[in-house]
Amino acid sequence: MIKKLSLIALTLILTTSCVSKKIYTDLEDKYANLKKENRKLADSNRDLETTLNKAQNDLSKLQQDYDKTLAQRNKLQTDYNATKSNLDNLKASYDALEKNSNASIAANSKKNRELLAQLEAKEQALAAENARLEKIKKELESRSQRVAELENVIASKDAAMTKLKNAISQALTNFEGKGLTVEQRNGKVYVSMENKLLFQSGSWAVGTQGKQAVKQLGSVLADNPEIAILIEGHTDNVPYKGNSQLSGNWDLSTKRATAIVNILRENSSINPENLTAAGRGEFAPIATNDTAEGKAKNRRIEVILTPKLDEISKLLNDI
Repeated sequence: MIKKLSLIALTLILTTSCVSKKIYTDLEDKYANLKKENRKLADSNRDLETTLNKAQNDLSKLQQDYDKTLAQRNKLQTDYNATKSNLDNLKASYDALEKNSNASIAANSKKNRELLAQLEAKEQALAAENARLEKIKKELESRSQRVAELENVIASKDAAMTKLKNAISQALTNFEGKGLTVEQRNGKVYVSMENKLLFQSGSWAVGTQGKQAVKQLGSVLADNPEIAILIEGHTDNVPYKGNSQLSGNWDLSTKRATAIVNILRENSSINPENLTAAGRGEFAPIATNDTAEGKAKNRRIEVILTPKLDEISKLLNDI
């Protein structure tokens, strides 16, 4: 009932002859918050890449430390074996010389004691190196496992977004060549729809063909509840000269983004908390505004789909 009342209220507002200053101010505030959130997502993505690189560098350093410690252990083992062989030889010599003078026996006994002391010291050093090597090995295995988990989660997110892109492309195949494109960049999926598919010039009312495209997109998004959905409205740089209901291109782009959100909300399987509408006006062009073709490309709606990163954030905190 609340949703129906909200929809009726929104319809009344959109059909009135003018937009109140409060609505315009609220839209501006909401866009400012969305812009901050977008920068936050971009910063989070860069932080994730930086943390992954650091984890991989730490893993490489641990591997080098492990290899170095292993080489030291092997050297100690070789020294130990050589010392033990020397001791065995001296013991054999001691047995052969035992019948000689007491002086020779005393000298051999002293040398044996020294060698035994050296052997004991090397055994202790070898045991310490083995313990250190085992500790580094366990830490290396633990870090390797966490890095592998992080890489698997990121790969899984990328695979899920690729699957989502393919599903959207298949669902909207009938609109190819009609101003609609689907791309995957920086771990996100971008669905761009030119205004010729959605709106009449200066209008924010979605046409029949545009509604069909948005609803088909919504049917795919309904099956992906873990995706954040940002709808951005864009215009060219030609100043808006329509009726007094709008104050300019920024206002027009915001109303167009909100119109797309309202169509998506008709699908009850889409969580409204995942939806965000934003107007960018003429300030984020993708083509030159010096040609009619470029202006047509700039007049568009972009639906930006972003995976939720809670699982990746938890793994990063554990590294």
